[in-house]
Amino acid sequence: MGEEVDSREFTREDRRRYRHKIRRSLDVFAQMLRESRFEAERPLTGMEIELNLVDEQCDPAMRNAEVLDAIADPDFQTELGQFNVEINVPPRRLAGDELAGLEDSLRASLNNAEEHARSAGAHMAMIGILPTLRKEHLTSAALSANPRYALLNEQIFAARGEDLDIRIDGVDRLAVTTDTIAPEAACTSTQFHLQVSPERFAGYWNAAQAIAGVQVALGANAPLLFGRELWRETRIPLFEQATDTRSEEIKAQGVRPRVWFGERWITSVFDLFEENVRYFPALLPISDADDPGDVLNRGDIPELSELRLHNGTIYRWNRPIYAVVRGRPHLRVENRVLPAGPTVVDTLANGAFYFGLVRTLAEAERPLWSQMSFSAAEENFHACARHGIAATVYWPQLGYVPVAELVLRRLLPLAHAGLDRWGVAPQHRDRLLGVIEQRCLTGRNGATWQVDTLHALEDEGHLDRPAALREMLRRYLPPMHDNVPVHEWPEA
Repeated sequence: MGEEVDSREFTREDRRRYRHKIRRSLDVFAQMLRESRFEAERPLTGMEIELNLVDEQCDPAMRNAEVLDAIADPDFQTELGQFNVEINVPPRRLAGDELAGLEDSLRASLNNAEEHARSAGAHMAMIGILPTLRKEHLTSAALSANPRYALLNEQIFAARGEDLDIRIDGVDRLAVTTDTIAPEAACTSTQFHLQVSPERFAGYWNAAQAIAGVQVALGANAPLLFGRELWRETRIPLFEQATDTRSEEIKAQGVRPRVWFGERWITSVFDLFEENVRYFPALLPISDADDPGDVLNRGDIPELSELRLHNGTIYRWNRPIYAVVRGRPHLRVENRVLPAGPTVVDTLANGAFYFGLVRTLAEAERPLWSQMSFSAAEENFHACARHGIAATVYWPQLGYVPVAELVLRRLLPLAHAGLDRWGVAPQHRDRLLGVIEQRCLTGRNGATWQVDTLHALEDEGHLDRPAALREMLRRYLPPMHDNVPVHEWPEA
């Protein structure tokens, strides 16, 4: 969700002070890396899932404040749109039966939240983009009351100096203009967190970048926006455009976007934070009174609040995270490429595949990223977002290969080995990776189910597009709540 901020106006002095402070923070961060100040003995994983709220007609329900009051659980928090909420899963280790325990606790939390949401006239929907969204749902009035969102909206459009054009060419074509960042709220995602040591961070981040396209292909669940069939994972181009601070002229100059895949493999986590400071002006230039160098010199751990806040306004698909928990600093890779849903078991299967595969690749004797260009990884990412599980990707030693074939032949055994290294119990390893295997064998994930069901309803039921979208979503919700993996969902 990002750092909390209060509503305010920024002066030139605010920006000057912030620039000085963030550069000072970067120097202190470099010192902490040199002095090995970070916790790394007990690597933990975490998860965030963004959810949509719908009413009885399956339209977006702008009631997140009421729903959160009814749930009364600190693990559930506000998100950008009033029809969004987010659950933050407490960190845990992967070893033994932890994945099964995570699945049980996550299902219990979501079931409890659904029960309380009903009292506020809403239902939970775990899906990448809510298919019943219309343009009129995504105005500035749809933003949550949290001052952070209004402030971000104001600063992004102040930086742009003009309205935002969103253009997505997929199966259909979408062209809309907006004067708010509210379309970003359409993108509901799953984020996996993995705590790693500074020494291993570059390997894990590079590995996560290398497999980002494959993750998107397998987990695609956002093929529809404003009644149009677009990319299989439309979240990717929508998010890239919905928070773009660049005018057309600035784009033509080669200025980097704030939603960013990146441009190179890294050798240290410092590379990413240094890029943030070098390339991106502050959106929220808020400084605290502490000098991080003084804090470190007296033996305490600096919060580096400016560095963290700035990092939270640069939307890398794999983002570095610096955090201080119980007085000890640590580093995490935040994997942000996947949509929400379709089910808890599908989400955990995506997580098992990611955690297992990234460990094997990060610790390989010959790194994968020494065998492929960074641009190839980025091309894979966008090809998989466009085509989903039917995509073809480049892979070292194989050339161009269908993504399902790559997963079955090469990547599932690597994920299997990685989960063994994490100490995951074999029965949970096999069950969750079996879900990934069946998706590849059937060619079905959330995106293909949505599109196939929509077309069947239009062809056989003679429904118009809005009615077919509502009916498709009605059919989506029961197996979502029953935790049936999407490859087993009934055809329309």
